[in-house]
Amino acid sequence: MERDWYDTPLYYDIIFDADTPKDGTFLEAAYQRYSIGRGSRRLLEPACGSGRLVSEMTWRGWKVSGFDLSQPMLDYAAKRLSEQHLKARLWQDRMESFTLPKPQSFDLAHCLVSTFKYLLSEAHAAAHLNLVAEALRPGGVYVLGLHLCDYTRTTCEHERWVGERNGVRVVCNTRDWPADKTTRLEAVRTRLRITRDGTEHVQETHWQFRTYSASQIKSLLRKAPAFELVACHDFTHDITSRRELDDSYPDIVLVLRRR
Repeated sequence: MERDWYDTPLYYDIIFDADTPKDGTFLEAAYQRYSIGRGSRRLLEPACGSGRLVSEMTWRGWKVSGFDLSQPMLDYAAKRLSEQHLKARLWQDRMESFTLPKPQSFDLAHCLVSTFKYLLSEAHAAAHLNLVAEALRPGGVYVLGLHLCDYTRTTCEHERWVGERNGVRVVCNTRDWPADKTTRLEAVRTRLRITRDGTEHVQETHWQFRTYSASQIKSLLRKAPAFELVACHDFTHDITSRRELDDSYPDIVLVLRRR
């Protein structure tokens, strides 16, 4: 069955929620290490999805605002917050053109799991970075994670995750095909195999990502002059292990600080 996996937030959340506490710890450590000055612990999450980190960071004492394009995801996030007796500001918006519900400055922003690559043009990617920079106070940081592209690759790559919650088991298989170096687009397919109440069904989602090499990221960052790149990490989210911005590893976490 062809279905956008963002329309089924429970299954998406079961797959990705396992590392939420670790992600929260990394975000707080990045803020402590790389921000300049201390504000009122206001946090912005573009593309907040099912709200796993909205609730985690709210529970940790942050004043969280988050937006997403998917209304089913926002509904799920709001329900999660209600069940946990937490409060955060949520609204529907686009990454390249979002507006804040009220004027405010944030201390920390983050987008950790390659959602940035849904911005399919250089103009939209630059617009997003500049909007986040405007939303941050001087000295605030944006923690941005994405997969780098190996343009020499000629074969399909595969990742598999398994999650289970309250009797619902989800097996997620994601495949991505070699990128078109000219358009900088790669085709991606996610297949979810869901077992629930003794029955099983499969749903697939197909989409495209915009791809980046290290040099292409450097070029993009020059179009967001309010940001300075202060550190790079990888998807282990180990604050003590820093990386260079190069193509020697596939997954990069950029720490950008508002000048």
